[in-house]
Amino acid sequence: MPVEIPKDTWPGVIRKVTLGATAADGGTRKNSITVGGEKALPFLPFETPTPHRPVIAVEIKDITPDDWSPMLMKAWGDAANNPGTWAKAAEAAGADLIVLALSANGADGKPNTPAAAVAAVKTVLSSSGLPLAVFGPGQAELDNTLLVAVAEASKGERLLLGICEDKNYRTIVATAMANGHLVSARTPMDVNLAKQLNILIHDMGFPLDRVIMDPTTGALGYGIEYGYSAMERLRLAGLQGDSMTQLPMLITPGFEAWKTKESKVGEDVPASWGDWEHRAINWEILTAATLLQSCADILVLRHPESVRQIRAAVDELMSNPA
Repeated sequence: MPVEIPKDTWPGVIRKVTLGATAADGGTRKNSITVGGEKALPFLPFETPTPHRPVIAVEIKDITPDDWSPMLMKAWGDAANNPGTWAKAAEAAGADLIVLALSANGADGKPNTPAAAVAAVKTVLSSSGLPLAVFGPGQAELDNTLLVAVAEASKGERLLLGICEDKNYRTIVATAMANGHLVSARTPMDVNLAKQLNILIHDMGFPLDRVIMDPTTGALGYGIEYGYSAMERLRLAGLQGDSMTQLPMLITPGFEAWKTKESKVGEDVPASWGDWEHRAINWEILTAATLLQSCADILVLRHPESVRQIRAAVDELMSNPA
């Protein structure tokens, strides 16, 4: 006797957001990327096909990072000494999107400057044809200073600018609006806070089809369950018709996983933890694979092996017949 699979139908649709502008759109990217458009929870093709593949992004830095795990520095080698070379290596590793994270200080230890930030962005844009996201160092005043200059210098490229938070979204949104870019809106694992920030951004006249939500999460073993739940509730709210939560989501499992002790430390740890490199890479992979199932549209990773394995997971999930 055949079994009929129960199917849910939803009144809401997640907005489509396009990152990157090709020459035909006034930019220089070799291709653009569209995320969103979902009409159901992820990877349920018997309800409705997933309209766009989840995007795999690779995070790079404008200067050689001194606080990243030795395992990451070993993986990227000399490429990590120049953002343009690093962007090329990330593209070769399988990235769909480059995320350039600006540093608070330059290689000389002095505060980062708009000129240096613009130079790093231009180097990446000339080295790789992938769409680009540019995130500030996470200090509100410095973020505003650097990102305004970056936005003006790359007008029309449809960069994803971040991080918009409740304390500094106005300047970033204004410069994104004036220069044809998108914004990433970050809130701390809370459905209501995420919705409120989206409302504030929209109230400035910024179109929601140029906003990506970053609801944040924890790494495997560090609060991932709470982050997963917040993401799932945001997506359910959007599918149920809440227009202010009908936005694609960006998540940073690379940042979260590689700041844990299990990934960063290889000495003076229990022998039962096993091989350091194997453990560290798998921490990122398992974090990313879990969040892939929790409605993530963009996954920002750090290790090239994580990129390879998560891409394989996406290929398998997207190949399931309806």
